[in-house]
Amino acid sequence: MKNTKYIFVTGGVTSSLGKGIISSSLAKLLQARGYSVTIQKLDPYINVDPGTLNPYEHGECYVTQDGAETDLDLGHYERFLNTPTSQENNVTTGRIYQSVIEKERRGDYLGKTVQVIPHITDEIKKRIRLVAKKYNYDIVITEIGGTVGDIESLPYIESVRQLKWDLGPSNCLVVHLTLVPYLPTSGELKTKPTQHSVKMLQEAGIQPDILVLRTQKKLSEDIRNKVALFCNVQISSVIESIDAFTIYEVPLLMQDEKLDETVLHKLNLPANQKPDLGPWKEFLKRLKSPKETVRIGLVGKYVELHDAYKSISESFTHAGAANECKVDLEFIHSEQINENNAGQKLGHLEGILVAPGFGSRGIEGKILAARYAREHDIPFLGICLGMQCAVIEFARNVLGFENANSTEINRRTPFPVIDLMEEQKGITTKGGTMRLGAYPCRVEKNSRIYQAYKKELVNERHRHRYEFNNKYLKDFEKAGMKAVGINPDTNLVEIMEMPEHRWFVGVQFHPEYRSTVLQPHPVFVDFVKATISLVREKNKTMKQQEIKEAERNLN
Repeated sequence: MKNTKYIFVTGGVTSSLGKGIISSSLAKLLQARGYSVTIQKLDPYINVDPGTLNPYEHGECYVTQDGAETDLDLGHYERFLNTPTSQENNVTTGRIYQSVIEKERRGDYLGKTVQVIPHITDEIKKRIRLVAKKYNYDIVITEIGGTVGDIESLPYIESVRQLKWDLGPSNCLVVHLTLVPYLPTSGELKTKPTQHSVKMLQEAGIQPDILVLRTQKKLSEDIRNKVALFCNVQISSVIESIDAFTIYEVPLLMQDEKLDETVLHKLNLPANQKPDLGPWKEFLKRLKSPKETVRIGLVGKYVELHDAYKSISESFTHAGAANECKVDLEFIHSEQINENNAGQKLGHLEGILVAPGFGSRGIEGKILAARYAREHDIPFLGICLGMQCAVIEFARNVLGFENANSTEINRRTPFPVIDLMEEQKGITTKGGTMRLGAYPCRVEKNSRIYQAYKKELVNERHRHRYEFNNKYLKDFEKAGMKAVGINPDTNLVEIMEMPEHRWFVGVQFHPEYRSTVLQPHPVFVDFVKATISLVREKNKTMKQQEIKEAERNLN
């Protein structure tokens, strides 16, 4: 068993400073130095997991390979580290209290009064150390959600204080992320918010070892010295985190600031191996210097909050870089698409993605978007509910199945082309009860999507209750929509494709959960490639028209 080292990342002053990105960047640098690293997220909310949260509340719900519904930050962890996380990587207050109450009901505490200290804090400490115990990592980075001073975060902060005492200073350190705001009226960077934040952390019994300062402007040596003096840290432990062009630049910025070297020094770990970030730098080079631009519309019902589709937008970043192309992603609200304006909303796009979701709101707009893509030969990707909308549209307008629908939307539809999975029919409770996690899919060799995967058996992550109804499969295939991906164990349809279309694919799973910087998902890469082909075709047609127009003017 390794002597695992622990790093805690806390935040102060305000939320959304980027603890997840700093945690991921530090983990990337340590991983590049040869250490096995994982990151976990401690979330202060009382929900057991984000699975039942409205996306407007908390952004997307990210699903791990083992079927855990987790915080969207786990998506960042996987995209940076290129290694899967698990249910142990996300802990919520709800899960902590649920576990403690279950133990109390069983009599595990032998009639003692159950209290925040020691019972809740002991459970938190156990969860923090569980991921290291189970997977034997060299370093575990733990991001604590919320902001220091929040009532919800207090048990977590106390647990960190206790762990620092238990483990000793060379086995555990705290990185505190704060804001140094710039006041344009006085032209100054202000350190007082950082000082107050650190003071609150000290009052809770924790002295931060490293301060990472989010800033819009470069930090002067005077400011670093001031922060070091008033916050009781070494000047080498005051790290600048300036606004970046992209989140994927942050590991390089943190390397310039020697964050990884400082961490290794404080943990008494050797820093002999220089980090190999060659592939990462190559990705950034392609990302910053695209040769072409494509416009892709993301049609969804939660588009006001872009974080609701975080993994999808990041997958387009990865796929765009792989194709040396900038993906101009346009968020389009499905409720605003109707028969009269579909051309105006979608006609200028080179690709249309219909996003996943739940419930009937905005469903007809998604169906219209799938129809527009099919009828105008625009590359189309439907994910989960997006695939189901494409199936419903095809049933109505190609097969002539009037009022075809999903039983999720209309239980009495005469043509339930999408229906509730058999094993879901007796389930009434919500939260962790859907088909979740990775399942196999056998891809048909003579299909277009096989050209993307280049292999017959793939594993993809799921999060849904409803499936394509195999009762209608022959009707679809006869009319030109083929099932080219099938679950070999259950015979459920995973991928639908229209071979006669330029590029029209619907997937029941969520490919966006598996896309990373160094391994962009093949479905997204091939989709973007198809949109580039359409752009080139448009440009060629436009050029020909310009030549003809010039010739007419000469005559």
